[in-house]
Amino acid sequence: MLNILRYLKRHVGMVVLILALLCVQAYCDLTLPRYTSDIVDVGIQQSGVERVTPEQMRESTLEALTLFLSDEDETVLREAYTSDGNGVYTLAVRDKDTLDRLDEMLGLPMVALYQMGQQGMDPAALVQQAEQTGRQAVQSQLMAQMEAMTGQYGSAAETMTGQMAILFVRQEYQTLGVDLDALQQHYLLTTGGKMLALTLLMVAAAITAGMLASRVAASVGMELRGQVFRKVVSFSNAEIDRFSTASLITRSTIDIQQIQMVVVMLLRLVLYAPIIGIGGIVRVATTRTGMGWIIAVAVGVLLALIVVLMAVAMPKFKKMQTLIDRVNLVSREILTGLSVIRAFSREEYEEKRFDKANRDLMSTQLFTNRTMSMMMPVMMLIMNGISVLIVWADGVDLGTMQVGDMIAFITYTMQIVMAFLMISVVSIMLPRAGVSAKRIQEVLDTQVTIHDPEPGKNRDTSNEEWRGQVCFEDVSFRYPDAQADVLEHISFTARPGETTAIIGSTGSGKSTLLNLIPRFFDVSYGRITIDGVDIRELSLHKLHSLLGYVPQKGVLFSGTIESNLKFGGADITDQAMRQAAAIAQAGDFIEAKPEGYQSPIAQGGGNVSGGQKQRLSIARAIAKNPKVYLFDDSFSALDYKTDAALRRALSQQVKDAAVIIVAQRISTIL
Repeated sequence: MLNILRYLKRHVGMVVLILALLCVQAYCDLTLPRYTSDIVDVGIQQSGVERVTPEQMRESTLEALTLFLSDEDETVLREAYTSDGNGVYTLAVRDKDTLDRLDEMLGLPMVALYQMGQQGMDPAALVQQAEQTGRQAVQSQLMAQMEAMTGQYGSAAETMTGQMAILFVRQEYQTLGVDLDALQQHYLLTTGGKMLALTLLMVAAAITAGMLASRVAASVGMELRGQVFRKVVSFSNAEIDRFSTASLITRSTIDIQQIQMVVVMLLRLVLYAPIIGIGGIVRVATTRTGMGWIIAVAVGVLLALIVVLMAVAMPKFKKMQTLIDRVNLVSREILTGLSVIRAFSREEYEEKRFDKANRDLMSTQLFTNRTMSMMMPVMMLIMNGISVLIVWADGVDLGTMQVGDMIAFITYTMQIVMAFLMISVVSIMLPRAGVSAKRIQEVLDTQVTIHDPEPGKNRDTSNEEWRGQVCFEDVSFRYPDAQADVLEHISFTARPGETTAIIGSTGSGKSTLLNLIPRFFDVSYGRITIDGVDIRELSLHKLHSLLGYVPQKGVLFSGTIESNLKFGGADITDQAMRQAAAIAQAGDFIEAKPEGYQSPIAQGGGNVSGGQKQRLSIARAIAKNPKVYLFDDSFSALDYKTDAALRRALSQQVKDAAVIIVAQRISTIL
């Protein structure tokens, strides 16, 4: 996980922007249920009347309400309204705190007036009674009546008071001639418009965040592929052998793809889940339903489920990538050696070998998939169980909760559960991505054994004119982790204008000795010099510019014949290319092709014969015009006539260069 976060360091600005967009999306997502609740409770049940405090009321109603209030509250009420001179008072304050106070102190008085109205007494009659019998006596009677109502409603007092007070406000509006249908329609359209605007904003934030997350993930993938490729290119044969080619291919492709997918998930889901989850908990607390214990139970069960599933599946996720490496290795070996497999009729054996690797991977994937497939049904069971529990425990039928509040509570609870569900979905991919990140980091953290000298020891410019004299001085070499030396105390000098031949039995170390010169491996003891300069004191670029290397197995790259012959540098001219092809006895078959030097070369040189591939490899080295030629049994695929013609032409080209040749034919060496 830490490795994955490390890859995001270069994109901190973009991550912060995505986080801001996710906060906007979460705000919209968390606000919409509140509006839904308001539409049900206020828009439908209350006909659009939002507050207990009326926008307008008659003078008689105002006077009747003051009978229920203390002197201080009466002052607040009278200061909140202004008279139009015709016996109608209009609300003049818009301060939320003042309005909340008015709602609180007018609730029970309005319920009392509503009940009196049901018995045929209007506010004007109550005011007249207070004038006749005395204000204080009426107030005492009304106060006793309000206390009785509070005891009657019990825990539902607050909810019931608000609902009945709204009924009184609606009656007051009807008396004043207010169009309640228009009021309700205006409220529904206004609230619906706000919901639509929030929805559009949420969609825009979600789409933008998704696009930016995809861009960041793609950038991380591109950067990682570049870093891994540059690192692998700098590897010596020792590092390549340590990882294996199949594993390096897997790490450069599948592993990085895993990281890329998880980065998108991290930026879209893992960042969003805690925002929506915490926000949902805060919103649930504001619904005043008294059912927060349901959330605690749900969160506890979800956490236990995720921990158990991860503990079971994590070891298998770690094993899976190794098995993918194995499948790639077996596939690559079979495809590379297909002709040999057919020649020895080993198809059935290789099919069984591949089938075993394939089945091992399949069984591991089945185990992890079966384990993780339990997560979604269990999550849905928990979600539905919570919904049933909320409906069972709600107080709508008792009057302690409004329908809209219950809807909002269920919605917020589902959002909290969905937050955990999002995290659980990512947790399926996260362990495998963590393994992939570790494997990628292993490549990036590997110390390269073959590297350029330190700046103070670099001797690239020590000689203005390089002659190409190669000298082995008591050289010994052993492979990494080997118990014995492959080469011991080798000393010789290969001078310009001379051919130095290396001959020996199979496995005696001929190619190994040749590979020490371009530093495919470094010597274990002694040193190798060119013109008296230790090759370890030359940069790899400078060293390789002096060498013309022809490997034992000809290697060509996809492109054209020209691109392969000019592989040694952009400064190789067409004339030098054609001359090199003529010396390597490749000019005739190249010119016989319809497209000549522009003829395409397939990957690995699959569309040319072994002899043609070898001659093109020799021509590539000659076109470079190096100071030292290294031929690693490079004439084995040539017939005697071509071999002889090539050696005659080559002798003129290399007369000023040192030639080191490994061969099996004594005639080639002679």
